[in-house]
Amino acid sequence: MHRVAAIQMASGSNVTANLQIAAQLISEAVNMEAKLVILPENFALMHKHPTDSINIRENPGNGPIQDFLSQQAARAGIWLVGGTLPIKTDDPLKFRAACLVFDDTGQCVSRYDKIHLFDVSATPDEHYCESKSIESGNKIVVVDTPYGRLGLAICYDLRFPELFRCMLNQGVEILGIPSAFTAVTGKAHWEVLVRARAVENLCYVIAANQGGYHVNGRETYGDSMIIDPWGIVLTRLNRGAGVICADIDLKKQASLRTRFPTIKHRKIQCQPPSVTYDFDKPDKF
Repeated sequence: MHRVAAIQMASGSNVTANLQIAAQLISEAVNMEAKLVILPENFALMHKHPTDSINIRENPGNGPIQDFLSQQAARAGIWLVGGTLPIKTDDPLKFRAACLVFDDTGQCVSRYDKIHLFDVSATPDEHYCESKSIESGNKIVVVDTPYGRLGLAICYDLRFPELFRCMLNQGVEILGIPSAFTAVTGKAHWEVLVRARAVENLCYVIAANQGGYHVNGRETYGDSMIIDPWGIVLTRLNRGAGVICADIDLKKQASLRTRFPTIKHRKIQCQPPSVTYDFDKPDKF
């Protein structure tokens, strides 16, 4: 068995302060013997305005947020999934919402850029349009770790089950899902979506969410969870900053997939043509 952790935050608009809190929570996870730790979406900055994120964009492989993640992973000897941070694109007015994976030596071994962008009206008075400042990714990423095949998705991606089916075709065993679900959508759909992705793919899910009130006026739902392949909630955290840990058992998962072979029983295989499938060569620096 392997111990994994999800970190929940209520990030603000000060990068330095957010990284200090993230470091404290990573330390807590390490003290709880976690070896794979996942930070939430926007862990380093919950911007007041999209230009705030544009202003702190980093070049691939170079920048203070990436240095922080590398140092934390190497110092603790853990695999660390860096939620999301803004990475530069050719468009000076946009960035990629990138989820970076660092191994236990501090090397960045994989990168996933958020594919599905949150362009919605959650309520008549609550509107979001991520595509105005974020450039969508186009590669699905599954990466080998010492703790299993890890597939990456971010927040709004949860609503698109075909994304996870494509990961399943590449043998995914664990889903890491950094998120910043709104309070409104989270109350309605967060748990059912997270557990559905676990059940339909017979996967462990580590869902690290933002949870609380933010200085930009936004309220996020929290309720970070670790789910087993049968859809059972192993642990959860309601609101506020904190850490949750659980043990994952890949032998138990393999047995379940053998006894309850829904994966083998699939009749329909479908891949959206607009997405690049490059699992052997995932985005790397």
